[in-house]
Amino acid sequence: MSEYQISTDCLHAGYRPANGEPRNPPIVQSTTFRYESSEEMGKLFDLEASGYFYTRLQNPTNDTVAAKICALEGGSAAMLLSSGQAANFYAIFNLASCGDHIVASASIYGGTYNLFAVTMKRMGIEFTFVDPECSEEELNAAFRPNTKAVFGESIANPALTVLDIEKFAKAAHAHGVPLIMDNTFATPVNCRPFEWGCDIVTHSTTKYMDGHALTVGGAIVDSGKFDWTAHKDKFPGLTTPDESYHGVTYAERFGLEGAFITKATVQLMRDLGSIPSPHNCFLLNVGLETLPLRMKKHCENAQAVAEYLQGHEKIAWVQYAGLPNDTYHERAKKYMPNGTCGVVIFGVKGGRAAAEKFMAGLKLASIATHVADAKTCVLHPASSTHRQMSDAELAAAGVSPDLVRFSVGIEDIADILADLKQALERV
Repeated sequence: MSEYQISTDCLHAGYRPANGEPRNPPIVQSTTFRYESSEEMGKLFDLEASGYFYTRLQNPTNDTVAAKICALEGGSAAMLLSSGQAANFYAIFNLASCGDHIVASASIYGGTYNLFAVTMKRMGIEFTFVDPECSEEELNAAFRPNTKAVFGESIANPALTVLDIEKFAKAAHAHGVPLIMDNTFATPVNCRPFEWGCDIVTHSTTKYMDGHALTVGGAIVDSGKFDWTAHKDKFPGLTTPDESYHGVTYAERFGLEGAFITKATVQLMRDLGSIPSPHNCFLLNVGLETLPLRMKKHCENAQAVAEYLQGHEKIAWVQYAGLPNDTYHERAKKYMPNGTCGVVIFGVKGGRAAAEKFMAGLKLASIATHVADAKTCVLHPASSTHRQMSDAELAAAGVSPDLVRFSVGIEDIADILADLKQALERV
């Protein structure tokens, strides 16, 4: 556990320059690393020593930024990936294989839903999607003997469902499996999933962590608290020898704190290669330094937008957990007392056609397949990020045909509200 507050860790965690070294982590833009002897390099291949030999597995710049994100979440180990999609895939595939089963909240990002329900299903991994508001009895009924994990999002994209972390963690642990949570929208600044029983956290660092729409990336952070050895039969990949590394058993060699991330790095990253470039990691680190400042401004602006829209005659409904009458207001106060995120969702009276007309009238906000960066942007999920889903699947994910996802940036709030006003006047 860090001795500093999170705003300080955003600046200093993961990298401590020695005397005369650069204050900012340098970009180690190299694919390979030189050694004096084959014996020294061989120790790295056998996992008997730590170090670098090929950037597809590890790179000093990448590891520095991963260590910072690990500190922000309060985890034991972390790794960076080339996208948030890669992070969610690796987190699941590190535990599950053909013939296994995962329980997931139905209220998740459309791309993640497609990854699970279509692509990973083709790999023989089956997912059961449950209503995030289901009862404990309904949640427990979704588990099977071959269930390997539970997955959810702290704040769902775009439905803004705030997950009851303790309920899902309790069910996962009762069945001997970890809870994996995507914490992209809340960020560790506003939500600390490990403190509520979550075991593994993922991020699309493309969003608030980068914050400027510059770099695509992902991250996985392990709490180091889930006892893989207590459930050996469920997790043979972590508790039995890996013949591709001369029989190393990850849980034994690297302990509970390092087994999960080590396996995901030396096995999955070795074979699948979803590594981010060192330059992208350098840019991500720059974004992380101002994350607390930006999240505070995002939340302040989003609150003002939600309050403005809630009273507008052309708006059918508004959802934002900061509103006292919001479905998730009380739960957000519990899990995210300092704010949730900068995303507001709402419906324009007149349905889909009215929503599209409103969006076309915006001048400051950009229509973009993006969310959660410094500039305000807007999207109609049903016709873009979630267009592959059926009406029933859209309903289960909390995405109505008229839903507008408005990602509030850090511009002056007067300008954002003026843009909304003039666009709504055109509807």
